[in-house]
Amino acid sequence: MSFIFVLGIAVALAMDCFAVTMGLACGARGLTMKQAVRMAVYFGGFQFVMPVAGWLAGDKLLGFIEHFDHWVAFGLLALIGGRMVYESFEFSGEEKACRPDKTQGTKLVVLALATSIDALAVGLSLGVVRTSILCPALVIGAMSFALTIVGAKLGPVVGRIVGKRAEQLGGLILIAIGAKILIEHLAG
Repeated sequence: MSFIFVLGIAVALAMDCFAVTMGLACGARGLTMKQAVRMAVYFGGFQFVMPVAGWLAGDKLLGFIEHFDHWVAFGLLALIGGRMVYESFEFSGEEKACRPDKTQGTKLVVLALATSIDALAVGLSLGVVRTSILCPALVIGAMSFALTIVGAKLGPVVGRIVGKRAEQLGGLILIAIGAKILIEHLAG
């Protein structure tokens, strides 16, 4: 498998990480470097582990999850995005400042899982065609890490442009990513 092909897969898989991070950074008045790195470690880590897990599981798991993986990703992203939109109307500025950090704990794990389900399918596919997994998984994880950092830095710029509606935009971005995943799988 050529490096260019692997890089293309890595960029495609990392775009969800980029968009999710940008949406969170957009709605949260920016992320600190600590928050950005924490998200990058989780997103990059999940994007590395999921293809390896898929590759190890082989084609047995492919037949089991391909019927509903897109629904899981859509549901998780729509739930978190919907909550962001709801909270943008519900809380005042002071209340928003006291909310829990979305870049840690269960919320971060759910986001990392939701954005890495496609990586599991890629790993399954690579296992079926009997290709190695370590190099592709490393490139996918590294690209996801890097684009998560880029999304964290671009989010506040988009947030300043959008203004008070930034958190709503961030939530809608998450819902749109979930819908894109769902539509791609249902149409394909």
